Amino acid sequence: MVAVTAPARPGTWAAGRVPPWWRDVAGLLAWGSMLVVVALWVRGGGLQDLAAGTGAALTTAGRLTGLVAADLMLVQVALMARVPFVERSYGQDELARRHRLVGFTSFWLLLAHIVLVVLGYSASASAGAWATAWDMLRTYPGMLLAAAGTALTVLVVVTSIRAARRRARYESWHLIHLYGYLGAFLVVPHMVWTGQDFLTAPLARAYWWTAWALVVLAVLAFRVALPLWRTGRHRMVVERVVWEGPGVFSVHLRGHGLSRLPVAAGQYFVWRFAGPGRTRGHPLSLSAAPDGDRLRVTAKVAGDGTTQMTRLCPGTPVAFEGPYGRLTEDARTRPGVVLLGCGIGITPMRALLEGLAYEPGRATLIYRARSEADLVLREEIHDVATRRGAAVVELPGRRVPGRPSWLPDWAARWDDAAALVRLVPDVADRDVYLCGPDRWMDAARTAALRAGVPAEQIHLERFSM
Repeated sequence: MVAVTAPARPGTWAAGRVPPWWRDVAGLLAWGSMLVVVALWVRGGGLQDLAAGTGAALTTAGRLTGLVAADLMLVQVALMARVPFVERSYGQDELARRHRLVGFTSFWLLLAHIVLVVLGYSASASAGAWATAWDMLRTYPGMLLAAAGTALTVLVVVTSIRAARRRARYESWHLIHLYGYLGAFLVVPHMVWTGQDFLTAPLARAYWWTAWALVVLAVLAFRVALPLWRTGRHRMVVERVVWEGPGVFSVHLRGHGLSRLPVAAGQYFVWRFAGPGRTRGHPLSLSAAPDGDRLRVTAKVAGDGTTQMTRLCPGTPVAFEGPYGRLTEDARTRPGVVLLGCGIGITPMRALLEGLAYEPGRATLIYRARSEADLVLREEIHDVATRRGAAVVELPGRRVPGRPSWLPDWAARWDDAAALVRLVPDVADRDVYLCGPDRWMDAARTAALRAGVPAEQIHLERFSM
């Protein structure tokens, strides 16, 4: 079904709301920290130790891998500290990918540090590796704490593997992931009490204390203090819960001074509702453009947490973190837009259809769902499209069997890219926003790239790490 509606009101569009140098500064800070760590290792005689014999060479190589691993742990924490200029520059999807890459790199360097240091001390003392490791664990200050921190890091890494991550509930995975902070903290005493850089190099000591302090302050400021302050300031409560379709419901929220909340269509919050399960965070996008008075989120019943949300009573207090995400006007590079949503991923697309600035005839929303009954928010989407002069394309149907595709099964004979061009002939000259299941988004992104859309014009965001 294709519905093309008449123009309504004009919109204005301007690119470049996020200064491009923000991204450069964030990248330079991350890479610069590692260069500083290597430079301090060199200044402390690291290169000379490489030529001082097998034991010394292994030990100094272990020092370097440990220092870089510790620095990458700080970078990893900083990436997810919700620092506003970093979040808005990269977007949550890219930050999550970089967080995973940095985390796994740090983990392997940490293991290399342990192995190299044990082998280095073993070679210098002419003792067995296991005996040396046991002796270091028993006698070196802070080593037991470091071992506990390493065990917690292993736990976090194992549960972050995609196969394990998909099987875990969001709340359980998120709680386990927080142990990564504890693991990093437990490693610190070992570095302070036994690390050569701390014992003999004041400059290195000053760098590490400064780096730790800045990262801790960032976490406390943006992950703790700012959400608490915004929650207290806006005093948000549930206004009502409305069923939108089979297994899909909306929570309408009101609060004080919401016009002063820096939120835009396409963004999401992590919500915590008072009552049973109040400690569980629910990352949910807005399903309507913010109007300064109320907010709305729409969710699919998918477990105990969302089931409890359907029973929320009017007046229930709400704590929240956010707004987060770069799936907004800030990402725009072109005056025209294509919005592709699948399943419950239609929620931010519906908000963007209403909230983005575009001229009549320059926006198309493509809506994929399993069946016509699953086309939730259908009437209001068409109402918004009528007012804004946008086109709406509905593609209900099951997945195409046998190949990854963003199309329904009845369109299996179509090529994915050719179908996108047929629906939106000038798609290569528009920004493309995507939201839906991960594999569907991957297929849709591939189709857009094959249709000639430059990568910088494709915008998507995932809630999974």
